[in-house]
Amino acid sequence: MRPLPTPDLDHVLESAQDVWKSLSGSRLFITGASGFVGTWLMETLLHANDRLRLGISATALTRDSVSYSQSSPSVTRHSAVSIVQGDVQSFEFPAGEFPYVIHAALPTNEPETRGMQHMLEFAATHGTRRFLFTSSGAVYGKQPPELNRMPEDFPFGEEVTAYGLAKRASESLLIDSGQQYGFAPIIARLFAFVGPRLPLDRNFAVGNFIRDVLAGGPIRIQGDGTPYRSYLYAADMAAWLWTLLAHGTAFTPYNVGSGEAVSIAELADIVAAATVPGTPIEIAQKPVLGAPAPRYVPSVERAKVDLGLEPVIALEEGVRRMYEWAKLPR
Repeated sequence: MRPLPTPDLDHVLESAQDVWKSLSGSRLFITGASGFVGTWLMETLLHANDRLRLGISATALTRDSVSYSQSSPSVTRHSAVSIVQGDVQSFEFPAGEFPYVIHAALPTNEPETRGMQHMLEFAATHGTRRFLFTSSGAVYGKQPPELNRMPEDFPFGEEVTAYGLAKRASESLLIDSGQQYGFAPIIARLFAFVGPRLPLDRNFAVGNFIRDVLAGGPIRIQGDGTPYRSYLYAADMAAWLWTLLAHGTAFTPYNVGSGEAVSIAELADIVAAATVPGTPIEIAQKPVLGAPAPRYVPSVERAKVDLGLEPVIALEEGVRRMYEWAKLPR
């Protein structure tokens, strides 16, 4: 797979410039390194490492080292990178201290908490000082339609998916272990994103819409187009996560996303305008009269107030960049 665009790498380098000194000379351990979030973290870290000569080393956990090497050779062959093959629930711990840990692995068929428990054993025995966990906005459960943006202190609801419950449990385990072993747990609750490496063939509306455009159209909306989401560009996401790792307040969850609500129908219009204007849009269902539109939109005020984090790259520009990257041959 081709590397991420240099302008995006430079954007993270500049946006997280206060972070790199904190990480200089450190060893990091990263799970989920071959996933969407993980690839953005690995490539932006190595870009900063090379440009600023930081002397950072990163150990990446992957279930399939051969596949990872084939998909990301510029990462896996880098002199600053070591690869550990294994499952997050049972991998053999590498030797040495790792002051920084990022747990971004996607859950397998087993409960996510098993992977978290194994990672916490690793952190407790390997000199970890700061542990960043990529949780999810799914922990909140169903967002009340009258609530424009979901804040971090909103009480957890009962209408929650199994995935959201697993993330809640993992957050709780992380906090308990941080208190017991004295490292700083940092919780990033991720919402929706747009950008290179986002899959086009999974349940991500923006990815599906760009896939439809690449296929010649039309853009197909499977529902009625009324649900509201928000989208943070992936380069901003990476800058936020690096800032959280270095400077986020321990034991404090942060929403990571955009607070700008966009309906699915509006998103389809944005994708068409930013890619191939005039692409037709088909909406499969009609809205139910009087039914409130579902929402999945975070409040990101805490990240702004505590750390000065804000979305920089607009949704329209993010869609254009993702489309231009997706058009290139692999």
